[in-house]
Amino acid sequence: MDESVTTVSLTSSEFVQMAKHGPSASSEGERLRFMLDAHVDFIWRSLRRLGVAEGDLGDAVQQVFVVAARKLSKVRDECARPFLYQTALRVASTTRRTRRRRREVGDDCLAERPNTDLGPDELAEERYRRQLLDRALDAMPLELRAAFVLVDIEELTMAEVARLLAIPSGTVASRLRRARARFHHEVQTLRAQEGI
Repeated sequence: MDESVTTVSLTSSEFVQMAKHGPSASSEGERLRFMLDAHVDFIWRSLRRLGVAEGDLGDAVQQVFVVAARKLSKVRDECARPFLYQTALRVASTTRRTRRRRREVGDDCLAERPNTDLGPDELAEERYRRQLLDRALDAMPLELRAAFVLVDIEELTMAEVARLLAIPSGTVASRLRRARARFHHEVQTLRAQEGI
């Protein structure tokens, strides 16, 4: 993630409390600022894991919050995170589709910042694992990918994922089961192709 992004980490209940009782929370600008501070890291990670290329992330995050700003009066404070995630799903889908149509070489490998605490072998292994994860996730349909990322990577509960995706918990469980099976199959296929 871009090191220049700094946020205040708030839980959903803290966000609602601040929005309801904050001294200047009545202004739309302050409300949007609270929303941005509370959720920008989550949206950034979500977009990246939903397949948005590193070079497109800043624009995609901005698109999500531009939509939020336009529809702010219709979004209840307690529904901010689900609204933003649903918007991020649509932005990710559009961004990925647009990127496939463009005839330019991606700059993803240029945007990566190596972890300076690791040696050359560990850096190579970390890069390989990240690429393997990205390729396996890219092979998954968006609805399976979203459930997998939210539960297994973001470590949200099934109830939280159901609320974010606006689907029943049973559907989340079903998608997660299928996503895990697909992920393991994709990783095995990719490793077999590389002779590992």
